[in-house]
Amino acid sequence: MIRMVLTDAQWERLAPLVPGKEGDPGRSGEDNRLFVEAVLWLVRAGAPWRDLPPEFGKWSSVWKRFRRWAEKGVFERIFVEPSGDLDFEYALIDGTIVKVHRHGTGAKGGPQNQAIGKSRGGLTTKIVALVDALGNLARFILLPGQRHDSIGVKPLLDGVALGALLGDKAFDSDWLRLELDQRGALAVIPPMASRAKNIPYDEEMYKWRHLVENFFQKIKEFRRVATRYDKTDTSYRATVHLVATVLAVR
Repeated sequence: MIRMVLTDAQWERLAPLVPGKEGDPGRSGEDNRLFVEAVLWLVRAGAPWRDLPPEFGKWSSVWKRFRRWAEKGVFERIFVEPSGDLDFEYALIDGTIVKVHRHGTGAKGGPQNQAIGKSRGGLTTKIVALVDALGNLARFILLPGQRHDSIGVKPLLDGVALGALLGDKAFDSDWLRLELDQRGALAVIPPMASRAKNIPYDEEMYKWRHLVENFFQKIKEFRRVATRYDKTDTSYRATVHLVATVLAVR
């Protein structure tokens, strides 16, 4: 008996969002729920595609369908809907390093084109995420592991109206403080020790920064997120979006 991830209630929320359902143009998908559960089994277990239990169907068929959905941005679109209205009374930003398994290398164009780089831990990918005041994922960006967290700030904040931004010292920069000030948003960011003049910040509000750390801990309970096995950033991004969707419907 294969243990499933989604409850009936959770699938009812996701079923209208997936392509290939009855009523969609083109060919209907073969049991969308079983396909999504197959991908979740792999992501949760961290197993190779070839080790997919036969109850889910042929592994090669599931892999090809996963790649089609990933390349068309289906997993991202599925994520956006159940994430609902986000609470941007304040937002939190942070980055986390993910080790890249040796099977996650070898994509065309080299690792540098797949958000893979060399850092202290070897080959790594960095996830920089923006979460809302409740710790729900708003959006994320993938970077090579050696790139600085602050590189992901502009695309993550683009078009987001927020009351305050909480981040650690890695996000202490004059341009970010100026931009937040122009938006009328509070910068809750401790200053780096190298600053000549200390910059005060709301230390009580800063205590809520653990919410973004909690988010990273939750997604890393899924082994194919905690360790990157996907050769392409497209597939790995789809994996993170799928896991974030599961967390959003819990």
